[in-house]
Amino acid sequence: MTFNEMIQSDKPVLVDFSAEWCGPCKMMAPILKDVKNELGDAVTIIKVDVDKNPQAAYEYQIQGVPTLILFRSGRSLWRQSGVVQKKGLISIINNFNS
Repeated sequence: MTFNEMIQSDKPVLVDFSAEWCGPCKMMAPILKDVKNELGDAVTIIKVDVDKNPQAAYEYQIQGVPTLILFRSGRSLWRQSGVVQKKGLISIINNFNS
């Protein structure tokens, strides 16, 4: 399944644009794991390494990492750069999931 096919889902798809050398990106990993554990199948979480996928980074104008973008049915609903705490992320995803 391609990236574009994944973000066409009718359930929210949270994309974490990150890089291996990025400290804040490493902080996002356990937060995203907790979000997935709490929300389960209500959300799909994808990690995209901007160094390995420069085309995706270019297409979505990723200026800094981590950048999180929430998609649903192929549309970008929300985006934020930097570390986002678990409670805030769950609230955002739930807002778009109702």
